[in-house]
Amino acid sequence: MIKKDYYEILGLSRNSTSEEIKKSYRQMALNFHPDRNPDNKEAEEKFKEAAEAYSILIDPEKRSIYDRYGQDGLRGEGFSGFTGFNSSVFEDFEDILGNFFNFGFRDIFGTQQREGADYPQRGRDLVLEFEITLEDAAFGTDNDIKLSRMELCPICDGTKLRPGTQKSVCRHCQGRGQVRYQQGFFSIMRSCPQCKGSGDIITTPCEECRGSGKVKKKRELKIKIPAGVDDHTRLRIEGEGEAGDRSAPRGDLYVVIRTKKHDFFEREENNLYCEISMPFTQAALGAKIEIPTLEENEVLKIPAGTQSGEVFRIKGKGIKSLQSYRKGDLFVKVNVKIPGNLTKQQKELLRHFAKSRGENPEAINRDIMSKKKSSIH
Repeated sequence: MIKKDYYEILGLSRNSTSEEIKKSYRQMALNFHPDRNPDNKEAEEKFKEAAEAYSILIDPEKRSIYDRYGQDGLRGEGFSGFTGFNSSVFEDFEDILGNFFNFGFRDIFGTQQREGADYPQRGRDLVLEFEITLEDAAFGTDNDIKLSRMELCPICDGTKLRPGTQKSVCRHCQGRGQVRYQQGFFSIMRSCPQCKGSGDIITTPCEECRGSGKVKKKRELKIKIPAGVDDHTRLRIEGEGEAGDRSAPRGDLYVVIRTKKHDFFEREENNLYCEISMPFTQAALGAKIEIPTLEENEVLKIPAGTQSGEVFRIKGKGIKSLQSYRKGDLFVKVNVKIPGNLTKQQKELLRHFAKSRGENPEAINRDIMSKKKSSIH
């Protein structure tokens, strides 16, 4: 399923104010409302999308979750999409649109889901951050994680009732779950405020879960982290979220990977980068250097005359791709060390070396200025 961008739906930027969100939604709702576009399925879908986007972006908490985690984060907080105008959000839409349209008669969103109705609800998804080492990311690992999640109450088995008791029919709505309100010429159906749309009243709730049907329990799970995961990778573990209502499926668990900073390597996609230091004599004469990798060490041949800052590539010593078996490369940057605290004898040897090359280390070096002038002209 293609994920929607709520800001794009309303034609907004991510730093839009609440007033801008309301203004954009009002315009779209007036343009695409089914009463103005009879038998136009495309307009009806645009109206639904605008309503869903508005219900998320106008709520500071939901908007914050969406900005950080997207729609998966909203699912993790129990939001599964816009399901119609119930009593908790009707006032917001009514305030924006005024009394132009009769929301009560038109069931443009299909069967309305009543607040608190006794329909089995899927369990909430959970989002958990988990920190691993670079080595674990490269080769994969099995880990035990601990989390707290809602489970069906072991006493009432999710019925919310004290064992041996039953629900009573709500007298306020006579078990219908909805009540009708008349506003001038408009008739509006809203969820019953007494039973919250369920049509039933629990007079003797379960003492263990206090009538919620669920209790919080600590759980320990073993998760498999595949080789190649990167920082911010999201792993979906199906059916390990919170318990749903009776006969409803569990939610899913999303594990967001965080990778610890490594002492030697830095990672960019599937490539690794590191820096080594070597004496200027080895850089001048050439050398063989043993380089650590995430596997066995590699011998890197440094050619004579290597300059400080040069980068060498060791193929296939990076990290395996999560989508294939191809591995990235290791890039090694060489920093040439200039010795300090030279002895008198060492300084004399360096002077002899400089003279043998036709250099005068005590003279003023004018090469830099001449190069600068030539570059200007």
